[in-house]
Amino acid sequence: MTEHAAHIDIPDRYRYAVIPHIMVDDAAAAIDFYQRAFGAREDFRIDAPGGGILHAEITIGRSTLMLGDASVSEAEAASFAAPTSLGGGTSVTLHVFVPDVDSLAESAEAAGAEIIQPPKNMFHGDRTVILKDPSGHIWVFLTHVEDVSQEELQRRLELAH
Repeated sequence: MTEHAAHIDIPDRYRYAVIPHIMVDDAAAAIDFYQRAFGAREDFRIDAPGGGILHAEITIGRSTLMLGDASVSEAEAASFAAPTSLGGGTSVTLHVFVPDVDSLAESAEAAGAEIIQPPKNMFHGDRTVILKDPSGHIWVFLTHVEDVSQEELQRRLELAH
């Protein structure tokens, strides 16, 4: 690490995590959906000179998410793609812990999310819902309900199969 790099102060929201940066076909609509469905807060936005959103940041719970329009020329030049351009698939699943996964699932579905797996208690100690947003991204929201030892986790996993 260079001497200069050692003195750079990393913002708190980036300090302890890999920050997902997703691409969508309509970032403004996606931000609106995330606000209605997940209670997201928009923190930052850079509009692209030719229209659309070059870069935006939102917060869901205590998690930061970056997003932008895949059709913006800078994104196209870097070969970023939205899930819709990949035939509906995606290579990333976004996991977020929330205080109440059941109420989040209700608001997300009411806002237009597709529920892939309804909320249920899972062997790993979390109540979990899996959903797809209108942009095609897969989300796993979790509420922690119990601590599970590694041995108990393995036992439960084997019983489930």
